[in-house]
Amino acid sequence: MNDVISLLISGLGLAGIYFLLASGLSLIYGLMRVLNLAHGAIFAVGGFVGWAALEYLPVEPDWLRFTAALVLATLAGAMLGILIEKGLLARLYGRPYAQMLLTLGLAFAMTAFLGGWLGHDPLTLKQPAWFDEVTVIAGSRVVNSRLVIVGIALILFLATVVFLRRSKHGLIIRAGVNNRSMVMALGINVSKSFTLLFVIGSGLAGLGGVLAGVFFGSVTPELGTQQLIFAFIVIIVGGLGSLEGTALAALVVAVLQQFVNYYGPPGAGDLVTVLLLAVMLLVRPRGLLGKVAA
Repeated sequence: MNDVISLLISGLGLAGIYFLLASGLSLIYGLMRVLNLAHGAIFAVGGFVGWAALEYLPVEPDWLRFTAALVLATLAGAMLGILIEKGLLARLYGRPYAQMLLTLGLAFAMTAFLGGWLGHDPLTLKQPAWFDEVTVIAGSRVVNSRLVIVGIALILFLATVVFLRRSKHGLIIRAGVNNRSMVMALGINVSKSFTLLFVIGSGLAGLGGVLAGVFFGSVTPELGTQQLIFAFIVIIVGGLGSLEGTALAALVVAVLQQFVNYYGPPGAGDLVTVLLLAVMLLVRPRGLLGKVAA
């Protein structure tokens, strides 16, 4: 029973990371029909910004330094999002193959730059001391860092839901994801919403990179590429453009991975995740909560 609780909370932490990476990617595609293959590289940049902030910022106490690292990583991701959307992708709307090639090239270039600048060896994050301590939950010893990741991801999920349901741009984004042609036919100028969505999605990815570094203990230039694979699985299982579907799929995929990897042979969790993807594509191609595109 102790193992079950520990694995469940660890799975929830991993689900939070998957959600932060996949949610922006899913909504961006749902509204803008842009598959941003550089999203994983933004995730990795966020991880490295967080590492640098935790390593070099002269801020005390350590929890305040960690908060600053999260803010800086989010800003770095958001700035990259603006540069990519305004500087490059805005010229390529309606040209999906050109968009994919461009963002794929950006992903390779950004990963190579990080590797050339900081090396490919894992860099350990200097986490707050409390993160390494444990909390006993129902007799199970849970590392505090897992609880922090779950808490942050939950807060951001709720904040994103409120934004999409209560704000003007959020309502435009929701309407565009559900029925893009209707929004365009009404003559609504969605360019600001495009940019805002890209900024939010990229900012969440940057913040997620820091939390991934906390979860795995270190960051590497390949961190985003590795996690982007699972983010795509989450998006397809949950349904393209569905925030709630992305959250649900992140929970299913991450918890399943944790349990199968623990009780099964090495790598079995990844295999089961891919099998889940195959089953979903055969049985329910639009995903758990996805809708038929209009």
